Amino acid sequence: MLWHAIAPVRRYTKVSHDVMRHPRLNSDAKVLISYVQGLPEGQVDRALSEHAREVGIKGRRYQAAKEQLVVNGFVHERKAPGARGLWATHQLFSNVPLSDADALAVWREAGVGGGADPSAQVPTVGQPRARRVGHQLPVDEELGENSFRPPTQAADSEAALDELSPEEAQVERVLLSLRECRRDLRLGVAEARSLVALAVEWLRRGVSGAELREVLSSGLPTGRVRSAVGFLRHRLVQKMPEAPAPAPAPEPAPEPASVPDPAPPALSDAPPTPPRVAPLVTCEGPGNEHVFRAYGGATLCPDCQQAAPWARWAERRAADLGVDLAEEAAKAVEAGRDPDGWRSRLAAAAAAGGVPEQ
Repeated sequence: MLWHAIAPVRRYTKVSHDVMRHPRLNSDAKVLISYVQGLPEGQVDRALSEHAREVGIKGRRYQAAKEQLVVNGFVHERKAPGARGLWATHQLFSNVPLSDADALAVWREAGVGGGADPSAQVPTVGQPRARRVGHQLPVDEELGENSFRPPTQAADSEAALDELSPEEAQVERVLLSLRECRRDLRLGVAEARSLVALAVEWLRRGVSGAELREVLSSGLPTGRVRSAVGFLRHRLVQKMPEAPAPAPAPEPAPEPASVPDPAPPALSDAPPTPPRVAPLVTCEGPGNEHVFRAYGGATLCPDCQQAAPWARWAERRAADLGVDLAEEAAKAVEAGRDPDGWRSRLAAAAAAGGVPEQ
């Protein structure tokens, strides 16, 4: 970087290096310090925002720069009463940081905040005149401390308004929601609660909250409703549905006749009957002699019943392939297998036909 600087001989402002190199001030804040520091004496009574507007610092940029100047002690603000009882905001600007104590000393030295004596001010309107009315005070009036106490009934009524039953709270919501239909039906909370007693009677006569809202908001006059409370009270009274007929009292049920308790069953001395068990029957199927429990008159055990269909299928399969079952049975005996079993027949048929065993 090349550096070339010519010191001005007139119309210049000396700015401290502490300000120009301040780490917590942005460029806008530094420009404000430099600009306000070089102002002539005739322009120092203007607000800081007006000076910032002249150098193009507006809006959020000015707010951010001013906040940095206030936080770092370059700008101090104070509100003090002025003439005619009006409050004014005074700004203190400094090109060096000032503490609150230093700023307070500057305020006191400048006499900021010291209003004029009220007795020295001219009255706002006219001159004091003689008293026209109220020359004689009431005899019974006590000129002591005001000991007025509000009546207890007001507090009790407010507490009663705050405690609403579920039906009353529902009706109050319906009445307050009428403002959504027409603006001239707007009710205050106190006005709505004055109509709650009438509206709750509608619910007790079988009208739902939606139906009540429909009745109150339909068929409205074309003109403006002058009194929403009076209009709604008139409708609640005139359109009140009839009370439901009382339900007939139920007839008393006849007293049941006394029935003697049943006698307990007599205990028999006979032993309990044992459960029925199917008898053992010799299976009529091939192979070694074996027995099974026959149910429903069966003569074959479950294994033989399943083997018979497979054996018939193996015989048909062997006939189709041209295999001699007797020869295969002999081979089965030599191999130590049962020659009459369906597995032997199926294995023989599968070997002869070249199909894999099942």
